[in-house]
Amino acid sequence: MACENNKSLLRGYFDGELDLVRNLEFEEHLKTCPDCAQELGDQQALRDSLQAANLYERAPESLRNRIRAALPAEARPQPIAMPRRPVLEWLAVAAAILIAVFLGAKVLPNIGGQKQNLVAEEIVASHIRSMQPGHLYDVESTDQHTVKPWFDGKLDFAPPVVDLKEQGFPLVGGRLDYVDHRNVAALVYQRRKHFINVFVWPEESSAAKLPEVQTIQGYNLVYWSHNGMNFCAASDLNIAEIRQFAGLLEQ
Repeated sequence: MACENNKSLLRGYFDGELDLVRNLEFEEHLKTCPDCAQELGDQQALRDSLQAANLYERAPESLRNRIRAALPAEARPQPIAMPRRPVLEWLAVAAAILIAVFLGAKVLPNIGGQKQNLVAEEIVASHIRSMQPGHLYDVESTDQHTVKPWFDGKLDFAPPVVDLKEQGFPLVGGRLDYVDHRNVAALVYQRRKHFINVFVWPEESSAAKLPEVQTIQGYNLVYWSHNGMNFCAASDLNIAEIRQFAGLLEQ
């Protein structure tokens, strides 16, 4: 995928307009193209800065009064006379408002649940993709002191890395990944012939909170937060062993 052909894809990815296949393809490209990754990061930083700048400022009421006074009398806005409504009509309006509030209360939790499902499905897709030859790790090592420094300068946070070889879950490597519109660390552990991907990213108030345990497409997910970080372990291991693994990482 040539970078010169990726400008429109980058804009579409940034705006969330790509379909699933294009989205996954572009995420793969980001892993091997520092220029596109840098441009995406710059656009995200610019958007965050504009949102945080609070540039809007309401014009003072005195300015509105001066403009009104300068207008010809016939051009000045006139107060609108509200037609009188029968009592029954007002009751119907109130009932419609109550129904809308009730339906909104029902719909909003579903929207949050949909976001949780999308993030969980994204993690499962990343786990499945990592099982393809050559995609499991960017740095291959059983030494936590090799894997942890490898992330320096590649992420805006330092993921905690521990080796659990003595407990039966040896560390085998790590890589960069992309979940919920941000770069994350993916730590790779092994249990017999099974691999466990542990996705790590900082806690954020706007981020989706996943259910503690989930099963999607036959893969088990265990989610937890610890010391300001979100963790999600994904594997085809049984729930009991992944829970045991998560408990060891939390210590």
